[in-house]
Amino acid sequence: MSDQLHEAETDVVALILRDHRTMEDLFREMRSVDADRSAALRRFADLLIAHAEAEEREVYPALRRFKNVDDHDVEHGKEEHTEGNEALLALLEAGEPGSDEWDERLEDLVQAVTHHLDEEERSLINDTRENVSDERRAELGAAFVKARRDQLASAPGRAENVRAVIAAASA
Repeated sequence: MSDQLHEAETDVVALILRDHRTMEDLFREMRSVDADRSAALRRFADLLIAHAEAEEREVYPALRRFKNVDDHDVEHGKEEHTEGNEALLALLEAGEPGSDEWDERLEDLVQAVTHHLDEEERSLINDTRENVSDERRAELGAAFVKARRDQLASAPGRAENVRAVIAAASA
């Protein structure tokens, strides 16, 4: 399984949805006793942070300018990113995969992120699909890919970086 975005794909809606499906795949891997759960967590952590930061830097600000895209949904998405990041940090600090605490923190993370993905897809993604032109979605997609790639280059899912992202969101 690859969490790399295809350069040929430029529709921001398709790009975001692809990341969402990858996150769900990584949840299944983190739950599997037969998988390298630590490696899956590292991949998930990097993807979650890079994805959310790219959305908040490139996609959300642009969507605020469309009259049929709900500003409340944009703001709520940012709040849910912080909740997901807090749940991620708790899992990163929970110790060994498979311990009771690790499994409990994993389920907290799954619940927080799955809730966000579902809400974002039903509201913001649908609004974007219906109200933003194909050309503008392609521009947003290119900006999203670049911001995401730049984030991934720094291994953004490290606990100290996740802490910094949470602190910046609270400031």
